[in-house]
Amino acid sequence: MQSRLQHEIEHGRYLAEHGAGEVWNWESPAGRIRWQRRVRMLTSHIRAGMDVLELGCGTAYFTRQLALTGAKITAIDISPELLEVAQQQCPASNVRFEIQNAYALTYPAASFDSIVGSSVLHHLVVDQALRQIYRVLRPGGTIRFTEPNMLNPQIAIQKNVPTVKRRLGDSLDETAFFRWSLRRLLKKAGFRDIQITPFDFLHPQIPARFIPTAQAIGSFLEKVPLISEIAGSLYIRAAK
Repeated sequence: MQSRLQHEIEHGRYLAEHGAGEVWNWESPAGRIRWQRRVRMLTSHIRAGMDVLELGCGTAYFTRQLALTGAKITAIDISPELLEVAQQQCPASNVRFEIQNAYALTYPAASFDSIVGSSVLHHLVVDQALRQIYRVLRPGGTIRFTEPNMLNPQIAIQKNVPTVKRRLGDSLDETAFFRWSLRRLLKKAGFRDIQITPFDFLHPQIPARFIPTAQAIGSFLEKVPLISEIAGSLYIRAAK
């Protein structure tokens, strides 16, 4: 476990040095559209005054949008280098940044109304992290995450072929999820009303002029049984 945490700290240092947005593909025209869609998924349920935990905030790409909801945001990461950038990028008064270990959160039980995160669970030993997430979530509280889908061919190669993983800037231990096995883990942790929806056929490297066509095709494919299962990402919702 300690070696895994160290790998993530080293990965955070790499992201801070090379530009997290570039590594995560949020900076291309298509990447920005993908990012905006995830913002809507992660923030649409949040209201002013709520206590919200953002797991794996990185350099505050999503934290800045969470802050606009008026909720009280606690944004955590294991990487001091990423948190240093995040604090510079998001000085909002309703956001508190903290170094935390997802397997041993220091918050009391039932501290948060909602827990959210973008592409963070796949960096973790997920069953251990889910137990902590469940513990610090209030009864009736909700979780929202977006994560990579292992059924997507590119994701499967990227997460399982070491040379490709290194070339694309992944950390040593990160993986992706099959939605049925993730559902079992969420249920085992105690969550209810579990919904895991495949989405996103828009590749971040698609040229800007082709984006409208790609979006239309992707929107159609997300509604097609079986084909939808190989979309690039999973939208995860559940309640305590």
